Amino acid sequence: MSAPLYVKQLLLGPMANYVYLIGDPETRECAVVDAAWDIDTIVETAEADGYRITTNLVTHFHPDHLGGDLMGHQIAGAAELSARVPAKTVIHKAEMPFVHRLTGLSASDVTTVEGGDEVRIGDVPIRLLHTPGHTPGSQCFLVGGTVVSGDTLFIGSCGRVDLPGSNPEDMYHSLHDVLGALPDETLLLPGHAYADRPTSTIGDEKRTNVMLRFPSLKDFLSVMSPLRPS
Repeated sequence: MSAPLYVKQLLLGPMANYVYLIGDPETRECAVVDAAWDIDTIVETAEADGYRITTNLVTHFHPDHLGGDLMGHQIAGAAELSARVPAKTVIHKAEMPFVHRLTGLSASDVTTVEGGDEVRIGDVPIRLLHTPGHTPGSQCFLVGGTVVSGDTLFIGSCGRVDLPGSNPEDMYHSLHDVLGALPDETLLLPGHAYADRPTSTIGDEKRTNVMLRFPSLKDFLSVMSPLRPS
């Protein structure tokens, strides 16, 4: 019997970000999801557990997930990770207009993907789910019975739709048609520690998260659209 999937959740930075390590226990390769804030801790945690980071999977371009300038404050992220380990940054193609403006990544550091693509970490397949709404190229990562949801779906809430590039209609479809269609037992790993527990399941969120309980797009927009700037 093969060893269970390696998954580690790290709480890093002043914005309560969850950073994840996901690895193949046979090959000892791992991906980091949304490397930001404390690159030393991320790399040293993987190394202490006997893993080497080969890939940086990025849910979306915001600096607290990718790194870069946030209101004059420079956040360590993908560029710093690439300087430490030979890890490619994987991001949805719709996010690319923002990447080079925010970070020091070169074109050779980045791999662009689309929804439905698959990335392999060792022999572990990770399916990329395009979930626009918070940003145009927001994506979630499905590995086995676990989904890493970034800022699309939180425990008890969802990502903001009042920021540049946000779209509440897209968010509704991402929540209901993409994430809501996953099996109820799917383990949910969110992008921030905004709840009283670090994980949930899709089934629990469908039962208790109001953002997954609107009966129609019209009802969702009646609540969420006023959040958009005029």
